[in-house]
Amino acid sequence: QVHLAESGGGLVQAGGSLRLSCEASGRTFSNYPMGWFRQAPGKEREFVAAITWSGGSTFYADSVKGRFTISIDNAKNTVYLQIGSLKPEDTAVYYCAADPDGDYKNRLFWGYWGQGTQVTVSS
Repeated sequence: QVHLAESGGGLVQAGGSLRLSCEASGRTFSNYPMGWFRQAPGKEREFVAAITWSGGSTFYADSVKGRFTISIDNAKNTVYLQIGSLKPEDTAVYYCAADPDGDYKNRLFWGYWGQGTQVTVSS
């Protein structure tokens, strides 16, 4: 059984930053990516970033490149998403995901999800 627990969301002004955390428990995911998705009201859940368990490779959606940074602390089984230069359009529920089976950019190919953490960016 795998549990993913996000934290770190909140209300932030445009231009600000937050660090989101995702603690994984249970199964480990060596050789597979961990990822972040987000879902804004009325929109589909979209890919944000992914990282291999080793931390050696990272992947980002075009919309967040240069602003968001994904990292991993293997000792804590925790994946982080540093989100900066925030815009109101970044407002969404951010979800942690684990263990993709196929295209990591497609939400349908990820096996495990957390409950999400709300990020609200004010103008």
